[in-house]
Amino acid sequence: MNNTVKKVMLLLVCMSFVPQINAQEPSTISKDSLISIVNEYYKINIKIFKANSTKEDIDDVFKLFTEDFVYIHPKYGGPYTRQKLYDGYIRNQKNGGYDGSVVDIKVVNMITGLNAVAVERKYVTKTENGNQDGEYQMTLFEFADGKISEIFEYW
Repeated sequence: MNNTVKKVMLLLVCMSFVPQINAQEPSTISKDSLISIVNEYYKINIKIFKANSTKEDIDDVFKLFTEDFVYIHPKYGGPYTRQKLYDGYIRNQKNGGYDGSVVDIKVVNMITGLNAVAVERKYVTKTENGNQDGEYQMTLFEFADGKISEIFEYW
């Protein structure tokens, strides 16, 4: 037997002792559920952006997040832990940052994938001349266990 054949046979024998790895399908959330969660997220945020919003409104949006949730917005300081983002919402509310100037969020397009949704949207703000659409923005939502696990802003 030549050397190459011996090596191949040895490799096959060795591989027979290696335990099989069974890949598991990732747990998936239905597309309708993903879209529903994203719509709920935006609906609650519109409530929070009003001048008379409450801490409970902020708590409601955080019920949509996993415990290890991360918010990533490179333009505004990079990754935020769940707690850091929560503290920011509370601070903005106390400082009057939520004054009702954002009156709506128009979702233009949603693309669903495996436990993820890419959203094209724009804020609608109140101006002296009436409501005005802002620029298009893109956000990626990722999900785990039926909740939002990560939001990545691309604007």
